[in-house]
Amino acid sequence: MLRIHDTAARALRDFEPRIPGQVSMYVCGPTPYDVPHLGHGRTAVVFDVVRRYLAWRGDRVTFVSNVTDIEDRIIARAAERGTTESDLARHYEDVYWEQLDRLGVLRPDEMPHATEFVPQMQTLIAELIAAGRAYVIEGSGVYFQVETLPEYGRLSHRTFAQLVESAGARIEVDDEKRSPVDFALWKAAKPGEPSWESPWGPGRPGWHIECSAMSLDILGEEFDLHGGGDDLVFPHPENEIAQAEGAGHHFARYWLHSGMVMVSGEKMSKSLGNFTFLADAIDAHGPRAFRWLVVQHHYRNQLEINDDALRAAAAAIDGFDALARRARAAGITATPAGALSAEVGRFVAAMDDDFDTPNAVAVIAGWRRDANSALDAGRLDEAAALLATVLHALDALGIALDDGAGTADGRDEIDALVQRRTDARAAQDWAAADRVRDELSALGVVLEDTPTGTIWHRA
Repeated sequence: MLRIHDTAARALRDFEPRIPGQVSMYVCGPTPYDVPHLGHGRTAVVFDVVRRYLAWRGDRVTFVSNVTDIEDRIIARAAERGTTESDLARHYEDVYWEQLDRLGVLRPDEMPHATEFVPQMQTLIAELIAAGRAYVIEGSGVYFQVETLPEYGRLSHRTFAQLVESAGARIEVDDEKRSPVDFALWKAAKPGEPSWESPWGPGRPGWHIECSAMSLDILGEEFDLHGGGDDLVFPHPENEIAQAEGAGHHFARYWLHSGMVMVSGEKMSKSLGNFTFLADAIDAHGPRAFRWLVVQHHYRNQLEINDDALRAAAAAIDGFDALARRARAAGITATPAGALSAEVGRFVAAMDDDFDTPNAVAVIAGWRRDANSALDAGRLDEAAALLATVLHALDALGIALDDGAGTADGRDEIDALVQRRTDARAAQDWAAADRVRDELSALGVVLEDTPTGTIWHRA
């Protein structure tokens, strides 16, 4: 039984989907006004692994992630650049997915854009006004009245009084609001800003209303899982719950949040000057190293990302690739279908414990060690079964191995040259062996002499 740590409950809960065998997921997506940073990458990989594992274990997963393509920061950045909000958002959305594609993050099944769901948002706002949960301020917009919902604060575990005391963070400033913690559902139009007609005058939706409206419209009442970064537990998902439940809807059944990224022991942020672009990390160390670093740490914990940590992750990936190269040299063809079911159970036990990827990758590393030992001893069937088990588990984490062969182009030629060098070494014709090595090096091929023979990979 899969158990997950539900943010609202602050405890592990058995995961029981609304419909057995089917999982509906909504994960808060990007606000595309700048290039993605390390935190975006970590969150995306975390929920990609959750999604992949659920599908790997046999569930049919519907994954929805939104794009906030109208928001204060987009409007400000577009004005700075002298472009339109839609063009700016479209550009940075493309940049965002370019980097996530490099990381092997699967595209959502549905990717709703806020500007496409304004009618649904207006319907939800009207329901909140009718229920006495929201009020209109002429010339300003529509606000949710927090104190009308006694359970407000249950996700972030804060009382109304605590929220009033800390209302400065991410709360709209408006002297006409009934309470400092009331938040905008609809913002009245300002000169030069995009706007839509509404019963409350021209304007645009507030930040929070979009996710409530889109998730309910696409996934329906009581969808299974809502995810995001834990830096946004308050106010964003807290307000999503208030909007949905305040209008009488049943919202997400489980809440999952990933930890923050740290740089030199501090939260990564622009204000601290340690804002690091995702593309730089991928360029320097490779996408698989970034993904491996993420799964080496529990998703709920803070994660330090730096060059040393990424280099260590890249070295771990190199170790797995070396096993794949050794197996290829030994004539082993392994596929996930040949995995050892008893061993796979150890991996499943770790993942079913709140997606405990650190323990899961430790299990996989043990199989790698045992597979290398089996190759050293010439136990090829055992090595093949262990490699198949490694491949099966890594598939759930979205990591593929590279056996060094690359594409099929040129393999026969390279294999023939490697065999010529092997024959020359057997005849102790060292000069001929060196000439072949130089020829292979000129082709961009690296050789490794192992106890079970010579293996090669492309540089």
